[in-house]
Amino acid sequence: MRTIYFDYNATTPLDPAVRAAMLPFLGEVFGNPSSVHHVGRRARALLDDARDRMAAVFRCKPAEVIFTSGGTESVNLAIMGTARLLRDRGRHLITSAVEHHAVLHACEYLARKEGFELTVLPCDAEGRVHVDSLRRALRNDTVLVSIQAANNETGTIQPVAELGSLCRERGVLFHTDAVQWLGKEPFAHIHRFNADLVSVCGHKIHGPKGAGALFVRSPLHPEPILFGGAHENERRAGTENVAAIAGLAEAIERFIREPVFPRDHLLGLTRLLLEEVTRIEGAHARSPVEGRLANTVAVTVEQADSIALLAGLDLEGICASSGSACSAGSLEPSHVMKAMDVPDQEANALVRFSLGRDSTVEEVRRVGAGLGKVVRRIQLSR
Repeated sequence: MRTIYFDYNATTPLDPAVRAAMLPFLGEVFGNPSSVHHVGRRARALLDDARDRMAAVFRCKPAEVIFTSGGTESVNLAIMGTARLLRDRGRHLITSAVEHHAVLHACEYLARKEGFELTVLPCDAEGRVHVDSLRRALRNDTVLVSIQAANNETGTIQPVAELGSLCRERGVLFHTDAVQWLGKEPFAHIHRFNADLVSVCGHKIHGPKGAGALFVRSPLHPEPILFGGAHENERRAGTENVAAIAGLAEAIERFIREPVFPRDHLLGLTRLLLEEVTRIEGAHARSPVEGRLANTVAVTVEQADSIALLAGLDLEGICASSGSACSAGSLEPSHVMKAMDVPDQEANALVRFSLGRDSTVEEVRRVGAGLGKVVRRIQLSR
């Protein structure tokens, strides 16, 4: 049975050109970039080159790029580092109910342990946060707003440029988690989000796992959340993973200006998948028809649960997800579905299909047929 991989929002295979760019750093270029001898200086020069290349794509200053271990660390540094920096100015944070747990858990920790107050914005039935909702929530003591660029479960694209513009008008710092957005939507420069902080990572765009970055608009300098050295201009302690960073820079150069996820091709495929889903009794599409990532379709199923659905699909050779891969195995209903007012039973029966550059019409039809077979089998067993 041939595997159909429809879980590209969880991770992507490493691109051969990216792998080739990493190989020297797994062999002859082994130095620590902080060492003063010539072996270390060579690694430092190549690390600086990777930062310069990313900054050229982002159209920002090299010093505005901080390398991290991935999206989660990038988000945590943005939220916790900025909130702690500005705590004397105010202790009010704003986020949304549909954020990735990296954002939600960081904000909740600050509220629970460090005396911050958190406002969680609602969304509409399509999972979208409205600008007026943010406008009403902003206060004189608001220091940071964090709203994702695109949702990892539904693909819903948020109006981040408008949200960021409102924050800038009010003198409030704005962070966006662009991990799912990057490489799927047209990109001209990092400033398109009107954000002071932007989180990105490599493995969602055919780059390596363990590599991410945080764009920090100067002169902002978030407090570090890791301690032990003066790496990354004293913003992130720890010896840099130069091989992964080289892969990240290669992927950023290759795959975001011209998105590696071909929008027109994928829109045709996901529209076909949505048609297939509507033919299945008890299945409901939860991704918006418009204003979503072209590769993403979220489905809930009556009289089922995510674990049974994913296990059944896996037996059919189909790889999908119940939402965030970071929550895999969770028996809790999807917090995104609950925020969209999906009934609890169906919120616990979510399947996310996320397609990639190599996905085909034949695969979509097989997935539609396979999902129908799995749903019927589960419902007959109840």
